[in-house]
Amino acid sequence: MQYRRLGRSGLQVSELSLGSWVTYHNQVDVSAAKDMLAAAFDAGVNFFDNAEIYANGRSESIMGEALRQLGLPRLDVVVSTKFFWGLDRAKPGERPRINGQDTLNRKYLHQAIDGALRRLQLDFVDLVFCHRPDPHTPIEETVWAFHDLITRGKLLYWGTSEWSAQEIRAAWEIADRHHLHKPVMEQPQYHLFHRRRVEEEYARLYEDIGLGLTTWSPLASGLLTGKYRRGIPEGSRGALENMAFLRDGLTDPAKNAAVGQLEEIAADLGGTVAQLAIAWANRNPRVSTVILGASRIAQLQDNLKALTLAPRLTPEVLARIDAVTKPLAA
Repeated sequence: MQYRRLGRSGLQVSELSLGSWVTYHNQVDVSAAKDMLAAAFDAGVNFFDNAEIYANGRSESIMGEALRQLGLPRLDVVVSTKFFWGLDRAKPGERPRINGQDTLNRKYLHQAIDGALRRLQLDFVDLVFCHRPDPHTPIEETVWAFHDLITRGKLLYWGTSEWSAQEIRAAWEIADRHHLHKPVMEQPQYHLFHRRRVEEEYARLYEDIGLGLTTWSPLASGLLTGKYRRGIPEGSRGALENMAFLRDGLTDPAKNAAVGQLEEIAADLGGTVAQLAIAWANRNPRVSTVILGASRIAQLQDNLKALTLAPRLTPEVLARIDAVTKPLAA
């Protein structure tokens, strides 16, 4: 395992990390989380990603209890969460939670961090991401709120997730102008079929403001494992009722045909298509860490083996991969 600086910050994160989206509470309880966190840590992983909205807060609770039981040195563990969507969101017909969902205003953020710290059982959280941009709150208010929370010791670094390059630059420039804590990192989706934002839209930000990336979904929610080439298998992520919105993408005929071709390339390198996809995302020097998801230790260990494939991604191999995937990429 190698470690990379998170953008221009001094913080170093493992090149592969472990996230909790979808799996925690839906497929992974405290016992399973504890086992996988331990296996990841033993393999050199030091960054564990979470979000307030994952399983409506239960994902943070599961990770927090698992970390408490493991007793890992706090200095050796980097923990994140994300804010925007809010907890216990109002259902259609209910009174809307005006300052409690779909916002990055100061009131929400100051309450959200305290709730996350209770669930994670931590004195502070290392990284906090704005889970989406908020068009209704002035960016300046959000920047000042994060500066205040860092000053109070509630978190160490802040950043964004799925913000446009223009929005990220605006936040950074406000912080720079007022000598406030600047956004350090962005968490975008990045995989073989979704690459333009990372490779084109953000291109100027890496040098201009030192943006670091903690990328998610390297396997395109499982599409790049090959398991969906013949439909939705029972027990898979695509079979979960709350993941129904993924099914059209997971069963896309053209992309599944491309996955079949990628399997041949991966076999030539002595690996699986999942390992190939992770190694491909990891080879981008702008990516600080690639976030993996897993519901079983065997799955996690198999995905971590992507590191052995990375040195085999020669220019010739990358050209073969691009020929198969780039025409289908967004």
